[in-house]
Amino acid sequence: MTTLPTSVSGPLADVDFAELEKSLQRPRTLINAALDVVVTAMTVLALIPLFSVVWMLAVRGGKKLSLAVLTQLPPAPLEAGGGFGNALLGTLVIVGLAALWTVPFGILNAVYLAQAKPEDRLATGVRFATKVLTGFPSILAGVFAYGAVVLLTGGFSALAGAVAISILMLPVVVLTAEDAIRAVPARMKEAAAGMGATEAQTVWMVLLPTALPGILTGVMLAVARAAGETAPLIFTALFSNYWLSSHGQIHLMQPTASLAVLIYNFAGMPFDNQIELAWAAALVLVLIVLALNIAGQALSRRLPE
Repeated sequence: MTTLPTSVSGPLADVDFAELEKSLQRPRTLINAALDVVVTAMTVLALIPLFSVVWMLAVRGGKKLSLAVLTQLPPAPLEAGGGFGNALLGTLVIVGLAALWTVPFGILNAVYLAQAKPEDRLATGVRFATKVLTGFPSILAGVFAYGAVVLLTGGFSALAGAVAISILMLPVVVLTAEDAIRAVPARMKEAAAGMGATEAQTVWMVLLPTALPGILTGVMLAVARAAGETAPLIFTALFSNYWLSSHGQIHLMQPTASLAVLIYNFAGMPFDNQIELAWAAALVLVLIVLALNIAGQALSRRLPE
């Protein structure tokens, strides 16, 4: 129990220090301790499902994981061995294509929103539409890309999958980049203007470098969401048991395998080999997302202040 002085002269003379003593015999101290226990227990309970999933992936997926699995094609239904090398390559290509046009466009959009005046109606409308897109069902993005790309080009393709994925990535990139740019201290912009920098120079040489850690965080979150999407890719990229590339060329206008769709397909098959491959692919997908997040955090910490 903490002992406090019984009397003090000066401005604190009227304070009853006995009432401030911390003791388990006082109701408020008991309530505080009980609430601490409840919050700790709730936190542990919330973490149990997360660690259970990670542990199950590590145990079941780790048994099948090997270099051969990462470099071979999927096996036939009753065939042993095989892998998901084409699905791994397809996932990287689809997400890379989506990021190729989503990240620059999203950052430019964020710069406009961050620099726009509060009374700018266009900026208000764009921001509202972007927030609506954050809750946009992923399957609807796939349906849109199916009608806009698959039907027009006459077939499923990696390009169509990238279009669907980019719709889901865009709002994450825009909103996080806007918040990061708005967080840049005003004195830095004022200093740049005082040195005679134009608005474009201020954005390019002050705002973007300073906000880059936050922008990278948004990009990593968008990539993590895109890598795990299944429904849009079923409508657009479909699936393939063959390599996306042949003779040193990547064919973007043909059905393309992805890890998410492979997991969906193989998990429902009545063959042990395919089910084990699905667990291994799930583990690889989680490791890719984790590696991207760690790389983004490490890169942002090395940026000059």
